[in-house]
Amino acid sequence: MGCARAGLVLVAAVAVGGLVVSGGSGADPRTPAGLPGLPPPFLGTAVVGDGGLTAAIDAYGDVVDLREGPAGRALIDNPSARQAAGTVPGDTGIVPWVSLGGRPAKPLWEADSVMQRYRPGTNVVVTTARFGAMRVRIVYAAAESHLACLTAADDGARVSLRSVEPAGTQLLRCDDRWGRQTVRAAGRDDRRWLRRARPLALGAPAWAVQMYNRSLLVLHALADSKTGAVAAGARDGWAYVWPRDAATAALALDAAGYRGEARRITRFLLHLDLDAAARFDGRSSSVPGRGPQGDAAGWVAAAARAVGLDPPPPSAWRNLPDYQEGEPGDYLGNALAASAEGTKIPLYRGKLPTRLVRRLGDPESGLDSAAAWAVRPFSQPRLSPAVRATLGSLVAEGTRFGITPGEAWPGEDPWTAPTAWTAWSLAALGERREALRLLGDLRRAATPAGALPERVDAHTGVPRSTTPLAWSHALAILALQELWPGN
Repeated sequence: MGCARAGLVLVAAVAVGGLVVSGGSGADPRTPAGLPGLPPPFLGTAVVGDGGLTAAIDAYGDVVDLREGPAGRALIDNPSARQAAGTVPGDTGIVPWVSLGGRPAKPLWEADSVMQRYRPGTNVVVTTARFGAMRVRIVYAAAESHLACLTAADDGARVSLRSVEPAGTQLLRCDDRWGRQTVRAAGRDDRRWLRRARPLALGAPAWAVQMYNRSLLVLHALADSKTGAVAAGARDGWAYVWPRDAATAALALDAAGYRGEARRITRFLLHLDLDAAARFDGRSSSVPGRGPQGDAAGWVAAAARAVGLDPPPPSAWRNLPDYQEGEPGDYLGNALAASAEGTKIPLYRGKLPTRLVRRLGDPESGLDSAAAWAVRPFSQPRLSPAVRATLGSLVAEGTRFGITPGEAWPGEDPWTAPTAWTAWSLAALGERREALRLLGDLRRAATPAGALPERVDAHTGVPRSTTPLAWSHALAILALQELWPGN
């Protein structure tokens, strides 16, 4: 690569948070089409950060979400509802544009091909595009409350970054000495942090080590280094703290040897009013729109016990939504989580069930992958035969990219979190072959950079939702530690 110094130009182009999300009018903007095999632009596929300033980068090197912290205030706003409606303007976020030989500039989603990766052992993201014989590279790292960017291009190509949202541009430093130093320092700090991890046991294959390390680095980016607030993802609507997701992150970091980080996350959770809402912001305030969910206190209790802190008091679990966040009810997952608090739950009376369905006492509600929770982390040994039978049926009906949450789930797209928690519990049950099969599904569902989407297209494996998802990566860590426990 010639690495000609790319010029930096900041001009108009960011979607403002107050825009009305539409999607039903021919006058609405349309999301540009993505390249074959890649998601559309403006859906994050990589996260940059170390627990402070947090950026989501899409598959085309665009900065599509930027926040003061993982669960902090948005500095670049890209509404998830607009993404779902397919009405994201083509000038959203901070967008690299490439001019070839003085011709009109093009965004990277009009390139011939685009590849994205992390520098090994870091949260430094590199996006490389080809326009014919010419190559362009965009590098991002976050540190010192600023976003560093480096651009490089073959001779004859010029890169400009277009943006106007003041909060975003004021924090962007590109192609200067500070930016180069910051990229190097961010990579060095990430590698130093990763070296603290409890390694997988000798004999773990290279792919498992890579998934383990990437999953740890995702949690490093999405866990606030000061408060312990863990964002579910770097995206509008997901940049909040869900107690179950954050508690799983604490369990995973503790299993990987990061006891201090795990305790910080758990202390944050123990200060939340779990009866107030399903999700919370980075300041511990409840976020309106979704009521409390019946498994929250159980997951927090499991994290607290793992790190040596007092668990929260028992909380209601009946007639509340479960992890699928739908209608209230008496759900299997909530009942299992309540067992972690010492609550006596009516999972069986005398005769043990042969399968575990979602709604207690309702055989028509379908098998539920939350049955896995009766093995890890809410151990119910008497249910192990029913768990094996339930998970075996769900895995048999899965795709090459994983499983859905359960039989009654409306849709065929596999979800990485249920796939990972099923692998974790099957590994604990000694069903190693099936656990490895599911981890293979996760590998296929991951992006080329190793990030796990919330869900993927059942036929192509292309991300369909938030990428990466903290919960999925936390569960992958736990499954990998179960299969190859470190010292």
